[in-house]
Amino acid sequence: MLKERRSEILLTIAAVMFASNGIASKLLLNDYISAWRLAQVRSISTFFILAAYIAWRAPKTLRLTKREIPRLAALGTIGIAAVNGAYFLAISRMHVSIALLIEFTAPVWIVLYLRYVRKKHVPNEMWAALFLALLGLAFVAQVWQGLTLDGIGVLAALGAAFALAFFFLAGEGITAQRDNQSVTMWGFGFAALAWSLLMPIWTFPFDVFTVSIPLGGALEGYNTSGWVLILYVVFIGTVIPYLCVMNGLRNLSASTTSAFGMLEPIFAGAVAWVWFGESWTMIQLIGGVIVIAGIYMADRARSAAQ
Repeated sequence: MLKERRSEILLTIAAVMFASNGIASKLLLNDYISAWRLAQVRSISTFFILAAYIAWRAPKTLRLTKREIPRLAALGTIGIAAVNGAYFLAISRMHVSIALLIEFTAPVWIVLYLRYVRKKHVPNEMWAALFLALLGLAFVAQVWQGLTLDGIGVLAALGAAFALAFFFLAGEGITAQRDNQSVTMWGFGFAALAWSLLMPIWTFPFDVFTVSIPLGGALEGYNTSGWVLILYVVFIGTVIPYLCVMNGLRNLSASTTSAFGMLEPIFAGAVAWVWFGESWTMIQLIGGVIVIAGIYMADRARSAAQ
């Protein structure tokens, strides 16, 4: 019981950190660095930090077999690189919390894949969950007023949701044969390789590290260097919360762990409200609650289907 409580605390901390990452990322994305470059520096930095950590704690898990390479490469390029790139593009064009709500519809797409592609039984609860999630998104987008959200931002957030669904589906098979930490490390490694092939390192806008960026919001009038925000994205927004999640998985089920992940949109909305003054209408708040309820039900249905 004590271990479970500790894991629950770590998962809650991870959700807060992931949510706060959206603030630092959005500050950087305000004309200082592109979504693609931010995803690139995040992947490269996280890979080397996790590689150093694993080399110290469990060096034997660094080894790869030829059979693992294609699956880890797919996990990294789609499940990590595409998720990060699409997420950063989404939050550069719309509210952080709304982008996260759309991204966290991933469990819905997972269950649809299990039912119609893998032909697995899906509990009736799933259909209610799907209806709730789509209804809630309609409220958030206020579709009766026309598409009030940025079209490209919505498409990017949906792309992140699909890529995140792939991450969980592909990761399930890989983690059955390899520990979670090394899977995450190699995933970020292949993501870093993919970004580097698309955008060579020597063309990276290194001036972002030295530029002075206004913090705005709660710290209006204060500035900080770009490298400080990038370090925040890498350590507070990626490395530490990932390690917290991996620790939580030791003592809790995957279903419970993913349910804790749904706290992220809530925390992101709270932080963005305090920092940027990003407010929702009452109907959008109701829609957000409905989406979260639908996602929770979908995740329970996914566990039952497997």
